[in-house]
Amino acid sequence: MLIIAHRGASGEAPENTLAAMTLAVAQQADAIELDVHRVEDTLVVIHDRFLDKTTSGRGPVSQSTLAQLAQLDAGQGERVPTLWQVLECVGARCGLNIELKGMATDELLLPLLEQAVAQLGYRWEQFLVSSFHHPMLARIKGTKPDLRIGALTASCPLNYAEFASELAADAVHLDVDFADPALIADAQQRGLKVYVYTVDKAEDLAQMAALGVDGVFTNFPARSRAQLGLTDPTPRGWD
Repeated sequence: MLIIAHRGASGEAPENTLAAMTLAVAQQADAIELDVHRVEDTLVVIHDRFLDKTTSGRGPVSQSTLAQLAQLDAGQGERVPTLWQVLECVGARCGLNIELKGMATDELLLPLLEQAVAQLGYRWEQFLVSSFHHPMLARIKGTKPDLRIGALTASCPLNYAEFASELAADAVHLDVDFADPALIADAQQRGLKVYVYTVDKAEDLAQMAALGVDGVFTNFPARSRAQLGLTDPTPRGWD
């Protein structure tokens, strides 16, 4: 079962910051999940649509400028990074799950990933792109069929994982509150990987392992690895 650092090692460092990414790599996470919004013609790494929760700023992310974001405190003196800064920071040392937030973020993503492959030593297999905005995923898959995509849901759909199959997704990302055994079984029978978010409680982690899910998103990668008795120091990416 893969250990995916949720917004980096966000239980011990400010979420979606370079500090959280660095710590996740140090804690031997198999992959790191992060969120991107579009600001000007750049992808920035932040979860919420508004700045208020995780930074010293106020108002919508989309109405900010890059210069304004650069001045904000994202916790413990950290800044709101761009996706390129995160790609440089992680340095191809583990897998990356890039979750698309907002609108039209997909338009900027593929050129940036191509640049990361060419300049930073990444392999395409290290990337997984996910979103609740399924039309964006469909556009990405149509343009780059071999790029892994993960279809997010915060429910247990009537037709289980059919929606992910229709997208030609590689994975389905499930809310731990709706990780129904029938949904998990249906997804895996369709050849989909099943990754569950956000799994921080020991009881939930044990249950997900028992259900045979393929990976969990956690804010505490080192603690989760220890609970599962994982000792291999080599991140597995999405393999």
